[in-house]
Amino acid sequence: MCAVTSSAPQTVQPARVNLADVTPPLALGPLDGRYRGAVAPLVDHLSEAALNRARIHVEVEWLITLCNGTAGAPGGGVPGAPTLSDAEIAYLRQVPATFGADEIAELGAIERETVHDVKAVEYFIKRRIAAAPDVLDATNLPAASELVHFACTSEDINNLSYALMVQGAVRDVWLPAAEALADQLADMARELARVPMLSRTHGQPATPTTMGKELAVLTHRLRRQLRRVAGAEYLGKLNGATGTYGAHVVAVPGADWPAVSKAFVEHLGLVWNPLTTQIESHDWQAEVYADVARFNRILHNLATDVWTYISLGFFKQIPVAGATGSSTMPHKVNPIRFENAEANLEISCSLLDTLSATLVTSRLQRDLTDSTTQRNIGPAFGHSLLAIDNVRRGLKALDANAALMAEDLDANWEVLGEPVQSAMRAASVAGVEGMENPYERLKELTRGQRVDAARMREFVAGLGLPDDVAARLADLTPASYTGVAARLVEDYLA
Repeated sequence: MCAVTSSAPQTVQPARVNLADVTPPLALGPLDGRYRGAVAPLVDHLSEAALNRARIHVEVEWLITLCNGTAGAPGGGVPGAPTLSDAEIAYLRQVPATFGADEIAELGAIERETVHDVKAVEYFIKRRIAAAPDVLDATNLPAASELVHFACTSEDINNLSYALMVQGAVRDVWLPAAEALADQLADMARELARVPMLSRTHGQPATPTTMGKELAVLTHRLRRQLRRVAGAEYLGKLNGATGTYGAHVVAVPGADWPAVSKAFVEHLGLVWNPLTTQIESHDWQAEVYADVARFNRILHNLATDVWTYISLGFFKQIPVAGATGSSTMPHKVNPIRFENAEANLEISCSLLDTLSATLVTSRLQRDLTDSTTQRNIGPAFGHSLLAIDNVRRGLKALDANAALMAEDLDANWEVLGEPVQSAMRAASVAGVEGMENPYERLKELTRGQRVDAARMREFVAGLGLPDDVAARLADLTPASYTGVAARLVEDYLA
């Protein structure tokens, strides 16, 4: 047999550009790429550069303490250390304050030599101290050079740095954004407090409510979590390699080192943790992340509910000029903001849950699992912040369709079976005859079937209820059967 040879031409693919080599470097993840604008404020708090700046800040403040002592802890200075002048202290504090692109590159070069991030920070500061005489007319700083990182383990610097970083990210970025969302939702709740809406428990028509009251429930839930986050404690420690102040006491036995540590941690604006291993136990982090994750999950509930209300037509979406809802269906205005929020909230919660679970455990006196884990704090908050931004933008583009909600209510008069049978029960207790089996009689009338206004009023008229009760029920409609929903919004949604 003869071999069959294909005469089809071979397709030659051109060589591709390796995107890993493109400069400036391309972002691997969406938070530093597509969604950078929404999460950029977190970079100043939770990036690798922010971590190094915080380390420099802590090291500088510790050096100042060792030289000049600390208020509330007399004798905190190291004997023989120079007392720093105001100008020298100001010079030192400028080191973290002016930490920018050039300094980031310089520190990175040092770390490539040390292969240790905190040691690189120490050397970086010592370079600045060595250069001080060129900047200041006269300085004692070079004499204090060996007090940089004095008696510290790396975790003494890291735990304080992370506490300051997370505190700043929460208080300055995440919490204001989350509170603004809750305020926006509260405004919507008040505006829609008296707009009646058919409830759907288990997805089925149920006792009417108002759109505003339902939004108020979610607002109340979100704000409760925000109060917890706002009240969080950020703990820190500075007590050496195994939490015993061993090196401190041997070097300077005359100082009350626990008192010095407490005063120093509180000077940084943190809460002192008196008992730790080599690491601060990170329990406070788990607490904060759990509260933020719970906020996320409630916000996820809001996103799915609003998505459903849009699907039902209760909310109309205001089209954005020039925007495309679907690549093939030009009529569509998709609820993409809420869908985007759902996904990012789920990613954020996954990261926050992992952080909470991992950080509270450390083998014996120290293992390094927390080091790489904590580098994901930024993405955890980033995905939450992105979701908050999407929900806020989505809410802004909503317009309540009160007319459609009214139509929905008018098509479901059977929901009045609840108040009618309740009125019959009350009348029976008051001694009115003929009120037997109220639930069963309303069940027979309404279960699995539609009841219109005429049929419901005919039924009520034939019950033999007292005139005032009968008149009250005759005036009742699904739209007016909302109890004190509007008052709940006004009274409890400050």
